[in-house]
Amino acid sequence: LIAINKPNGLLVHRTPIATDATEFAVQLLRDQIQRRVSPVHRLDRKTSGVLLFAFEPAVVKAVQELFIEKQVRKKYLAVVRGYFPDEITVDYPLTNDRGKTQEAVTFFKKISQTELDLPFGKHATSRYSFIEAYPQTGRMHQIRKHLNHLRHPIIGDRPHGCNKQNKLFLEKWGLRTMLLHAEH
Repeated sequence: LIAINKPNGLLVHRTPIATDATEFAVQLLRDQIQRRVSPVHRLDRKTSGVLLFAFEPAVVKAVQELFIEKQVRKKYLAVVRGYFPDEITVDYPLTNDRGKTQEAVTFFKKISQTELDLPFGKHATSRYSFIEAYPQTGRMHQIRKHLNHLRHPIIGDRPHGCNKQNKLFLEKWGLRTMLLHAEH
């Protein structure tokens, strides 16, 4: 296996839904190490962090089985709007792009919270939380959708976030990325 720290905005591999992309993690890694690799799992284009590749197809299959059997623990970090609960498990089914509803479970834990002296909307200040996310299932945009469901969207998330908060972060700090990172 080989792991990389995928930057925000980089696709894992070529896909017909993102025809604007010219660079892909698979090709960049192959060029760098001069060896064929296959992704073991995926990360959203907007998500940065740990991405695993395997050198052999049998290893891809074996590790994917570990994911299916829930033997792999994934940990993400995110900055979200508002004061988040200390801990919460979200068991909220999600519907995929083919219209199929699937079980989806994520455990969240607050690391810290802050309040900025920055008026926003009807509020005199702005509140944010730094959290950990542990998805128990692997659905498309699962963490993003679950946080939006809780009304604590990830800063910089489009389309599952808060456009007004995203605009604030863009105008105030020039933030153009989503604050979600696959740490472990």
